[in-house]
Amino acid sequence: MLYLIAEWFHFEGLSNLFRYQSFRSGAALMTALGLGLLIGPRFINMLRVRQGKGQPIREDGPQSHLAKRGTPTMGGLMILTALVSAMILFMDMTNPFVWACIFVTVGFGIIGFLDDYDKVSKRSTAGLSSKLRLALEFVVAGIAAYIIVSQLNTNLYVPFLSGRYIPLGPFYYVFAAFVIVGAGNAVNLTDGLDGLATMPVIIAAGTFAIICYLAGRVDYATYLGIPHVPRAGELAVFCAGIIGACLAFLWFNAPPAAVFMGDTGSLALGGALGCIAVAAHHEIVLAIVGGLFVLEAASVIIQVFWFKRTGRRVFRMAPIHHHFEQKGWKESTVVIRFWIISIVLAVIGLSTLKLR
Repeated sequence: MLYLIAEWFHFEGLSNLFRYQSFRSGAALMTALGLGLLIGPRFINMLRVRQGKGQPIREDGPQSHLAKRGTPTMGGLMILTALVSAMILFMDMTNPFVWACIFVTVGFGIIGFLDDYDKVSKRSTAGLSSKLRLALEFVVAGIAAYIIVSQLNTNLYVPFLSGRYIPLGPFYYVFAAFVIVGAGNAVNLTDGLDGLATMPVIIAAGTFAIICYLAGRVDYATYLGIPHVPRAGELAVFCAGIIGACLAFLWFNAPPAAVFMGDTGSLALGGALGCIAVAAHHEIVLAIVGGLFVLEAASVIIQVFWFKRTGRRVFRMAPIHHHFEQKGWKESTVVIRFWIISIVLAVIGLSTLKLR
């Protein structure tokens, strides 16, 4: 909104600041952070009153988690409110990539909200059926993929190899939707401990803010040997908004958590990262930067597959962060060590920006 107003004034005077993505990124981050901190206490009180007993806790989970009973969930509503508000204010709303990412973020947030509401209302950890949830996610992701791919080619670029790519043709639509859905669910599975998913999302968003800005500049993209995606630089503002909204949420989610983000937040944030990666043509890099999310999702897949085939478990409990808790690690130890892993993976991801 403010960008379009500045454009209407031909970026004269102070409005010239809105011409720069760096300024709008900083403004989006601070706006999302400030708004999240402002509305956080009211959101938490509202959720506590409406939910009563809070998020249901798995009886077969780590015993330390039973102390978290009564903590309200759906804190993702606070994240979405702060994020979308900042986006509307500071992003170029004529950019199709922006609309695709907002559509996925809000769409996945609604799906997550329905899942959280079902859990809270029925006092069950089951939520929506997995088939229904996946079907809804693929519908949202499919529409976003269509919007994005209409602006791009259908090549899958290989990191570390300048100019090398795999032409996927029409299959790229399916691949793009799979990346978005996979990212959403991977972050969702990671969100099991206070702050565990939030900081890796912040790290991934910060990494992709850099990547999107560079990919959107033909000079930098050519110099670094990465695919140039016109108008992708605008997504750096989106990434900055994610960082601000997540920092505000982390303020209230720090142990002992006053609120959980729930599927409302984790699905939305994961889907947003997946959509940004597709728009920036750095899908494989997302698997590197978000390697922690990949590990968490893979641990669940391996556990379920092996248990069905043999009746035995590979991990003491899945996702894998629970495995380490069952081995005797404190929750704070698991969280901080996983944060360190995320930082290392982000550095590796940035190293794919091959200097010539």
